[in-house]
Amino acid sequence: MTMEVRATFMRGGTSKGLFFDPEDLPADPLARDRLLLRAIGSPDPYAQQIDGMGGGSSSTSKAALVNRSTRPGYDLDYYSAALPIDAPFVDWSGNCGNLAAAVAPFAFHRGMLEVPRDGIAAIRIWQVNTSRLIVAHIPVRGGRVQEDGDFILDGVAFPAAEIRLDFESGPDAPDLFPTGAPTSVIEWSGGLPFEATLIDAGSPTILVYADALGLTGVETPAEVNANAELLARAEQMRAHAAVRLGFAATPEEVSARYRQSPKLAYVNRARDYVTASGTRVPEGSIDLVARTFSMGKLHHAMTGTGTVAIAAAASVPGTTVSAITGIRGMVRIGHASGSVPVGSEAGNDGGWRIRRTSFSRSARILMDGAVFIPA
Repeated sequence: MTMEVRATFMRGGTSKGLFFDPEDLPADPLARDRLLLRAIGSPDPYAQQIDGMGGGSSSTSKAALVNRSTRPGYDLDYYSAALPIDAPFVDWSGNCGNLAAAVAPFAFHRGMLEVPRDGIAAIRIWQVNTSRLIVAHIPVRGGRVQEDGDFILDGVAFPAAEIRLDFESGPDAPDLFPTGAPTSVIEWSGGLPFEATLIDAGSPTILVYADALGLTGVETPAEVNANAELLARAEQMRAHAAVRLGFAATPEEVSARYRQSPKLAYVNRARDYVTASGTRVPEGSIDLVARTFSMGKLHHAMTGTGTVAIAAAASVPGTTVSAITGIRGMVRIGHASGSVPVGSEAGNDGGWRIRRTSFSRSARILMDGAVFIPA
C-alpha cells in the first residue's frame, strides 16, 4: 500500500527540498522521520537517491516543516531537516539558511498567510532548530509572490526575484562565542593543534584558516571531494571542534549523530580564481575566499548559515576572519560558485552578539502535489 502525502518541492537559495505542513505528517517523531527518509530516498548505498526526491548531494537532501506560529510576534515556525544520504536518521541539529528563503513563499502558497497586494512583505520566521529570528522580505505583485526578476545568485543558473533575509538576535541570544573567545586552539589526534573561531551565528560554525587543511581557499568542489583522505581529515577536525562546542562527548559521537551542524569552513585572503563553471572572480571584487563543508562534502557554493557566520566573524576583532579582512560590517565572500556580499551588525554588552546579519537569496516553487511513500 502506498501513502500519499501533500508536499511542495522548492528551491531556496542554492538548495532545494521537500516542504511540508507538519499537520500532514505523523505526530510520532520516529514515524515522521521514517517518512521523510523514504520520501527523500535515504539511506542509499549508491549515494544517488534514485528512489526518492533527493538529488544525491547535501544541497538537495533536505526537508522543511513550516506552519503558522503561535508565538507572539512571529508569523511562521520553520523546522529544518537534513537527511544524510548514507544513514537512516534525520539530523535536526542545525538550520538551512538557503531554504529559509523559501519558507514564506511556501506559506503564502499554502494559504497559511494572506498575501499582500503589492510591495515587500516582511515575514517574521522563528527558526525552531536554532531558536533564532529570521525576517524574510518577500516581493509580491498583484496578490502573488513574485518569483521572476533579474537578481543573479551565484550557484543558481537562472535569475529570479531577490529575497533579503535578516538573521536577527535579541538581547537573550547566547554569546556569539560559546567557548568565550573569538579564537580557540583545538587539540586533536590527527595532527598539530589548529586555530579556529567557534561561532554561533545562523548556526554553530567552525572557521579555520585554509592552511590548517593544507589548502588555499580557491579549490573547486570536484578537487576536494575527490580526495577521500582530505575529507576524512576535515571531518576529524570538525568533530574535535564540535566536542569543544559541547555537541557530544567524543568525536566519534559527533560524526555518527551530528552531520548538519556544526559546519566547518575554511578561509584565506582574497585572490583571483576561477569557479567550477569557468567564471573568473577577480581578487579586487572580494574581501576573502571561503569554502564550506556540508554533510561531509565541500558545498558547491556557500551555505546560508556559513555566510552569516563569516560575516559575523568579520565584524568582531580577534577572529580567523577579521584577521584576514580587518573589522568590517560588510564583507564580500568569494565562494566556490562566485561571490556574495553580506552585512553584519555586532555589539558587545558583556558578551559579543550579532544584532543583524543580512544577505540576499531567491526562491521558487518547483512542483506541488503529493509525494508517494511505499508502505
